[in-house]
Amino acid sequence: MPKDQTKSQDTDREAMRLAETTDVSPKQAKDLLREHGGDKKKAAEKAKNFKAEG
Repeated sequence: MPKDQTKSQDTDREAMRLAETTDVSPKQAKDLLREHGGDKKKAAEKAKNFKAEG
């Protein structure tokens, strides 16, 4: 499996985990992780301020 594909799958898993544990959509979670350079703790803190899109 190509390295980029593995990294993408890891990011998707982390985004789903963040979405499930906070009140954000999977897309918002992925955007937050990208915005914070993959820092799960910072992304989770920001996610607490968001509402899910639906």
